[in-house]
Amino acid sequence: MQYRKLGKTGLMVSEIGFGGEWLERHDEADSVELLRYAGEKGINIVDCWMPDPKSRDIIGKAMAGNRENWIVQGHIGSTYQNGQYVRTRDIKYVAPAFEDILKRMQTDYIDLGMIHYIDAQEDWDICMNTDYIKYVHDLHNKGVIRHIGLSTHNPRIAKMAVETGFIEMILFSVNPAFDMKPATENLDSMFEDYDAALSGIDSERAELYRMCEEKEVGITVMKGFLGGRLFDAKTSPFGTAFTPLQCIHYALTRPGVCSILCGYDTKEQVDAAVSYETADDNEKDYASVIASAPLHSYTGQCTYCGHCKPCPMNIDIAMINKFYDLAVQQPEVPESVKSHYKSLGTTALACVGCKSCEKRCPFGVQIADRMAQTAKLFGC
Repeated sequence: MQYRKLGKTGLMVSEIGFGGEWLERHDEADSVELLRYAGEKGINIVDCWMPDPKSRDIIGKAMAGNRENWIVQGHIGSTYQNGQYVRTRDIKYVAPAFEDILKRMQTDYIDLGMIHYIDAQEDWDICMNTDYIKYVHDLHNKGVIRHIGLSTHNPRIAKMAVETGFIEMILFSVNPAFDMKPATENLDSMFEDYDAALSGIDSERAELYRMCEEKEVGITVMKGFLGGRLFDAKTSPFGTAFTPLQCIHYALTRPGVCSILCGYDTKEQVDAAVSYETADDNEKDYASVIASAPLHSYTGQCTYCGHCKPCPMNIDIAMINKFYDLAVQQPEVPESVKSHYKSLGTTALACVGCKSCEKRCPFGVQIADRMAQTAKLFGC
């Protein structure tokens, strides 16, 4: 495993990290073993934006007796209310939720205290001018969080974070589909070097990457696989498929990027990601894929991130969207997918069309319409 310095934090993070988003969907013992296995393979950074007790317990148990070898991204403002994820800046919820991270992870500090998920200017203003940011600084001054980070999908917000001077690293969504402009660029020379590669992406994202490298603000990567859509030509915005290694390499070749946080269900998936370190140049080559593909910008498709929660009807929107996407890719709805969909209990039919979820979606998905389409497709 190769390690990179995470900007001015000075922390050495594994190029391949662990995104813990799916831990709670497995048996606790299996997830604990999976995370420990990742550690044995050299992975040393784990992100926990998830507020649910099970995910946090799993990470704590996996790190027990080995805490000093792990670098934890713990999010401030991701809370668990009435059994659902709620993003909030209200200290009466924020503080207990953060204290819960410490308790469940069996630690007295978090390496990277993340200002959780800011995409909108209004949210930025609230975070930076209320007791929320005072709480973050207080945690930092006490050493409870060793470094201050921020998570966002919006390059404008990310650039503002870099300019603060006190935000030392950013968790940012990086993949070819998010980065690239529509097909108007000279793809033949796009990836010859950093400058040429960046000339083909959105100018604000290119500027962000340069700022991060120049000001030593490290980037850790989320959404590196676009929710798995880049692996299938039918769902890839490029009309052609990428491999996991190509996506990993794309992320790690952006200026400022230090680690890509991959999601895992099995040890085999950990092995596949870690194999990046011994892969040859041909296995990593994403440039030829992009150069030969019809280039499209990306918007309006669900990546199953879960930020659409909370739902007033307690709908698991991300899972319903996943089952819908699986179903429509087949001539007929597979019985297995239909069974898994129905086992959710609360189906898309429960959607009341309030569209509060759409305001929280980072990618402009028309969720209410998708719920209606899903209810019609599955008949419930």
